[in-house]
Amino acid sequence: MKNLKPNFSHIYLEKDAIGYPLAEMALSKFIGSTIIEIDHYKDVFNRKGQNFQVQKMTMKLILARKREPLLYEGSGMIQDYKTPNVYYNTPILNCLYNCDYCFLQGMYDSGNLVVFVNEQEMMDAIDSRVSNPIDPSLPTVISISYNTDLLAMENILPLSRRWINYVKGKKNTIIEIRTKSALFHAIRDIDPIDNVILSWTLSPEIICNQYEAAAPPLRRRVNAVKNALANGWKVRLCFDPVILVEDWIEIYTKFFQELFVEIDGNQIQDVTLGVFRMNKDYFNRIRRRDPKSDIYFSEYSVEKGIVAVKGQERKLAMNDIENILTNFISKDKILIWK
Repeated sequence: MKNLKPNFSHIYLEKDAIGYPLAEMALSKFIGSTIIEIDHYKDVFNRKGQNFQVQKMTMKLILARKREPLLYEGSGMIQDYKTPNVYYNTPILNCLYNCDYCFLQGMYDSGNLVVFVNEQEMMDAIDSRVSNPIDPSLPTVISISYNTDLLAMENILPLSRRWINYVKGKKNTIIEIRTKSALFHAIRDIDPIDNVILSWTLSPEIICNQYEAAAPPLRRRVNAVKNALANGWKVRLCFDPVILVEDWIEIYTKFFQELFVEIDGNQIQDVTLGVFRMNKDYFNRIRRRDPKSDIYFSEYSVEKGIVAVKGQERKLAMNDIENILTNFISKDKILIWK
C-alpha cells in the first residue's frame, strides 16, 4: 500500500489560490472531493485542538498561496554542505509519510497537507538570493523538500519535475530533493542535470519496519536509487538519523555491507550521517501528546535548544559509522552532523 495516491475526501481552497494552474491541476485529480473555500490556510492548518496522528490517517488537502518569506536560511540541523549559501523553501507543509522520528509532528498541530500553488514566486525568490550570495565564489544550495517529501507527491502533482526544469541552466544553483519515495520512475524521462541532487534516506530494514512504517520499504527505495544512478543522476545517500537501538553497530554494519554490494560507492555523490536530533520545543510537544514510539523515552542531552544523543555517545557513534562507511565510499564524501 505504499506510494498509492491518497484519497483526499476534502480539499480546502484558499481564495488567493483560486486560478493558479497548480490548484486547478490538484482539483482535477480529485473531482469527487468536497471543496471548501477558505480565507487563509492557517484558519484550518493552525487551529487549536487538532490531533496530528488522527488526521494523518485521513489527510485533507489544503491549497494555498505562500506569503513571505518564500526562502529561509539553512537550518543548523543539517550537515555542512561546504558552502555558506544554503537555504530551504517550503513548496509543501507536511508529508505523506509519518516516520516516528520526524520533527513535523512536533512542528505542526495539523496532520493535513498544505500545497502552495504559487511556485513561480518561490522560484523568483531563489533567483533574487542567488544574485546576492553570501560567498559569490561558491554555489547556492536549496533544499526544496525540507518540510515534506516532494517526490512522494509526484503521482499527484509533478512538483519535482517542475523544480528540475526550473534549475536547468542555472549553474550556480543546486537543488536537493530529499526523499524516501520509490517514485523515481515518475521523473525517469527527464535528462539528468548536474545541479540536481536526488537524496534518498535509507535505513536498515529493521529500522524501516519499526520507525518508518508509512514509507516505502527499503527494497523499493534501493531499487529507485539504482535506477537513478543507471540513468545518470547525482545521488546522495542519507543515513540520517542513525537510530542507536540495541545491537545497532551490528545492524548498520550488515546493512552497509549488503547495500554496497548492490550500489557502487564510487557512483554516489556523497552521503550524510547524523543521529536522532530535534528542536527541543518540537520534542517536548510530541512527548506531551503521548507518543507510542520508544524514541521519545530514551536519554538525550539538550544543547543549544536541540535534543540529541549525548555528545560523547554521538561522537563515538558517528566515528564508528564513518569507519564502516570508508570501506565502501571515500572519507571526503561523508558529511556528518556533529
